[in-house]
Amino acid sequence: MAKLSQEDLLAQFEELTLIELSEFVKAFEEKFDVTAAAAVAVAGPAAGPAAEAEAEQDEFDVILTAAGDKKIQVIKVVRELTSLGLKEAKDLVDGAPKPVVEKVAKEAAEKAAESLKAAGASVEVK
Repeated sequence: MAKLSQEDLLAQFEELTLIELSEFVKAFEEKFDVTAAAAVAVAGPAAGPAAEAEAEQDEFDVILTAAGDKKIQVIKVVRELTSLGLKEAKDLVDGAPKPVVEKVAKEAAEKAAESLKAAGASVEVK
C-alpha cells in the first residue's frame, strides 16, 4: 500500500462527518493505545502560571466565543453536548459568547472544547 501524504489524509478527513471522525478517533486510540487528550495535556503546562492555576481547578466551563463559518455544524455539536433542542441550541450559538457546558471535569471540558473546535467554533475553557 502506498503511503498517504499528510495532505491526502486531511482531504479524506474533511469528507467525514463529525460522528464518523469521532468513531475514527476512538478506533485510532484503541488500536495504538493512545488518547487524544494526552496531546492537549502535554501542551498545557508550557503556558506557565496560568496553567498552574487551571491544574488546581476541578470544575471547568466551556464557553462558546464565536460560531465561526460552519454555524450548522456547531449547532449540531452543541446539541450533542447538551440536552437542548434545535431552537435552544441555535439561540445559544447565535448569542455567543455563552457557556455550553458548566462545572464539568477537566477531561469532559477538553473533549467538549475539541468537538466544538473541530466543528469550526471558537471556544474558551475557564
